[in-house]
Amino acid sequence: MGNCFSNSGKSPAPTEPSAATAASDMNLDPSTAPRSPSPTHPPTTKPIKPTPIGPVLGRPMEDVRHTYSIGKELGRGQFGVTHLCTNKATGQQFACKTIAKRKLTNAEDIEDVRREVQIMHHLTGQPNIVELKGAYEDKHSVHLVMELCAGGELFDRIIAKGHFSERAAASLLRTIVQIVHTCHSMGVMHRDLKPENFLLLSKAEDAPLKATDFGLSVFFKPGEVFRDIVGSAYYIAPEVLKRKYGPEVDIWSIGVMLYILLCGVPPFWSESEHGIFKAILEAPVDLKSDPWPSISDGAKDLVKKMLCKDPQKRLTAFEVLNHPWIKEDGEAPDTPLDNAVLNRLKQFRELNKFKQVALRVIAGCLSEEEIRGLKEMFKNMDSDNSGTITAEELRQGLLQQGTKLSEAEVKQLLEAADADGNGTIDYDEFITATMHLNRMDREEHLFTAFQYFDKDNSGYITKEELEQALKEKGFYETKDIKEIISEADADNDGRINYEEFVAMMRKSSPEPANPKKRRVVVL
Repeated sequence: MGNCFSNSGKSPAPTEPSAATAASDMNLDPSTAPRSPSPTHPPTTKPIKPTPIGPVLGRPMEDVRHTYSIGKELGRGQFGVTHLCTNKATGQQFACKTIAKRKLTNAEDIEDVRREVQIMHHLTGQPNIVELKGAYEDKHSVHLVMELCAGGELFDRIIAKGHFSERAAASLLRTIVQIVHTCHSMGVMHRDLKPENFLLLSKAEDAPLKATDFGLSVFFKPGEVFRDIVGSAYYIAPEVLKRKYGPEVDIWSIGVMLYILLCGVPPFWSESEHGIFKAILEAPVDLKSDPWPSISDGAKDLVKKMLCKDPQKRLTAFEVLNHPWIKEDGEAPDTPLDNAVLNRLKQFRELNKFKQVALRVIAGCLSEEEIRGLKEMFKNMDSDNSGTITAEELRQGLLQQGTKLSEAEVKQLLEAADADGNGTIDYDEFITATMHLNRMDREEHLFTAFQYFDKDNSGYITKEELEQALKEKGFYETKDIKEIISEADADNDGRINYEEFVAMMRKSSPEPANPKKRRVVVL
């Protein structure tokens, strides 16, 4: 990945495609620069000086100020300073976190920044997670441009209120635990959950909550053990201090947050960090001092089970969401649990073949930092390291994420992703079917995909070119070509120009007209 050529060959394992192989697959010369659909091409008058590669992000350096104007300071952390920034072309405001490269003193610090960018790309599109709009590196700094949360920190709102009512605390906790469930289902452990890392999108009372600061987050696989001590003192789980832990630490941290929401003080307190750690390891959870006598038994039961010192007996995110106290009016939350792989496979299944092939081309354009998370998920599901995912491996992988599917449902999902029809999902097929559909919003990706279909460089995609492209990607049943063309052909001239192609790709997939024919995976 990292170039804009598709790799249609089989990969025995997640490896980088060669540009030459991929270019051959697309009938392109690897040295050919992206061309414009316009019939005229201005001549190059002088050679272009190569842009230096940044040592942190590992790609060409770029000045963030070409695109954004940097404004007032919004916050400051150990490594980064966050400023308000404004897109010069659109006027839209964002937050820009600037990390000074001089503070990245060793390879581990650099890897932490790379991983933060990879994880934020991986979590893109999740409604309660701050979205990364772009990452830039110049000579002195790395800049992460993110969604702006103008409502401030959850911590400030907690201080302003003193403590939350049980109903408000339960509602807030539902959202926070759903965020953690999403992260865990996508193979990400946050490791630094605390009120300061939850921001409100606006000042409104009902403003959406957004999780942020993935600087200490890591990718994990089931059963993997971590040993480095990270996090913030009050919120660190006992097993972190024992240097042997997994994703259960995130539930402990949220349990501490719930305790604070209900009574206004942390459960383990001392004048020194050493004293806090000693209390976390040894002291019982106090559920008897004021105001706990007036708090419901249900709330106390949930706090006790989230702050269980044995991580194996601690509730999972799924179990927390099904605890009687947190259920809305005694019922399970209206919003279904977000399983990213399942949701994305279902979305991909509903796309027409034209869009599926275009996404396969776009998948070849994604950088290593954009697909790192999906690569980890593929490895986790590919339990026998064969380079392909079978129906049983897909079923087991989704089961580990808390989703139990029937054999027929798994077969439907596998068939949707299995472009070549060989009964398994290879690495390229998995990336194509599970990458977030917002990749279709990027002009350079759409442009590359259009080029793939426009075989004769005419600036139009004809019925014959579409049929050829589908066959190249393994879709041999092309009886719906006419219907696919007409769906995108706004001016009814029997072919698709670039503007029509972009409009089709960015258009949401319509709901199937006949509900009986719709294939639905019921959770």
